[in-house]
Amino acid sequence: MPEFLDLHSRTTKALRALAEGAMRRHGLHLGQNLLLAELWKQDGRTPGEVAAALNVTTPTVVKMSTRMTTAGLITRRRDDRDNRLVRLWLTDEGRALQEPIEAERRSMEEKVTANLTENERRHLLSALAKIHRSASDLLNAPGGHVDSAAT
Repeated sequence: MPEFLDLHSRTTKALRALAEGAMRRHGLHLGQNLLLAELWKQDGRTPGEVAAALNVTTPTVVKMSTRMTTAGLITRRRDDRDNRLVRLWLTDEGRALQEPIEAERRSMEEKVTANLTENERRHLLSALAKIHRSASDLLNAPGGHVDSAAT
């Protein structure tokens, strides 16, 4: 496996395991924090709007929101103007998680980057942003994948 992809894969797995533990401490499954974050930005979004923002499918958001409704973090209500639409709304419990979740994520980020200088952090973020743009462009290209014959 190419060096970058191998290291990135191992890093992603380690970070995911850390993030899963952090979210479990707040009664969440990993990913539910991202749905909450979208509603913290703008409450009352449709599952489709949240899905587009998170780059996942609408059924993924619907399934996740069902679990989160059962847990008392969000409610689902029909749109006032268009009864065909369902909107997701934060409950007081969902709203109350914002500060602890954001603090947990800041703490985790600080810990995993503690051995980097400020300059290294800036370069890392810049490089990751460029890699993300390249990967997104490849996904959005016709066929949605890298043409290995052309590389």
